[in-house]
Amino acid sequence: MNRVLNIPPDLYIQLEAISHSRGLNSIEELLQESVEIWQAQTDDAAARTETVRRIDALRAELFAKYGEQADSVGLIRSDRER
Repeated sequence: MNRVLNIPPDLYIQLEAISHSRGLNSIEELLQESVEIWQAQTDDAAARTETVRRIDALRAELFAKYGEQADSVGLIRSDRER
């Protein structure tokens, strides 16, 4: 299905220039590429959100199983000084 979109001439010229500078043949290709980039960014954000949720769940599980863990910075510094 085709739709008609009224674009001001200055914007059309900008889109056409960007399209050609990216090696694309048309504004339509530029729009398609842009949609793909936006979709990938949205997918990446969702994956990061899920990863953070899983990390938080693991932290809660480890805390429930082992309790508060002591800070190991002092031990690491001692090892480095040897």
